[in-house]
Amino acid sequence: MIDVTVLPPWYLILLVLGVAFFYASAGFGGATGYLAVLSLFIIPHTVVASTALALTTLVAGVAFVTYWRAGHFQPRLLLPFLVTSVPAAFIGGSIKVSEGFYFLLLYTCLTAIGLYMLLGRKTGKDGAPNYPPPWWAALLSGVVVGLLSGIIGLGGGVIIAPIILLSGWGTPKQTAASTAGFILANGFSGLVGRALGDNLMFGLFGLALLPVGFIGGVAGSRLGVRYFNGATLRRLLGGFLLIAAGRYWVGLLVA
Repeated sequence: MIDVTVLPPWYLILLVLGVAFFYASAGFGGATGYLAVLSLFIIPHTVVASTALALTTLVAGVAFVTYWRAGHFQPRLLLPFLVTSVPAAFIGGSIKVSEGFYFLLLYTCLTAIGLYMLLGRKTGKDGAPNYPPPWWAALLSGVVVGLLSGIIGLGGGVIIAPIILLSGWGTPKQTAASTAGFILANGFSGLVGRALGDNLMFGLFGLALLPVGFIGGVAGSRLGVRYFNGATLRRLLGGFLLIAAGRYWVGLLVA
């Protein structure tokens, strides 16, 4: 583990830039990537969660605007999820958990998401019809994902996106637009919850990384709208998440 105190070193800046770029290309904010990268350094878990959530919200906002301007946003595909996820993210963000429980929950989620991204079956084509989600399914999904988003520092997009795609509710690029909007709304709600619950801590360290995430998000989302289909990228990101999570599980076993 590498000790980081105030300002991020250049190699962490490059890692955050890469995470923002690749995740934004698929409409994600990059929370799992930031969490995996930041866990390689000695940083308090509250700073890790707050910094990852702030970066995720910013990058998702950039990706959402890009996909919306390209005509891929379908409000009826996003709004049902937000009804319950936004208040749940607020509640989750205000909850203080121990460092041990935080990392256990974090790496459990990273492992599950990594396995899906690496091994998940191919989903719909860009020209597939759009079937809006049933309200009951969207409301239930929103509660679960919102709580996780607030507690861990996730935007929740990497959980919502597979649900939308596997259920046939939207095309890949419609899903990317809705995912970015979902992350933006829940990320903002989680940040407000953290602030009001005296749980928002990132200081100069986080502020220094925000412009890096913004640059990566702009570049990645523009390329994603025009060129990327995301299948190979998803598998690469899945492998990265499993490697990062594997370090934790191995350390837990030998401890």
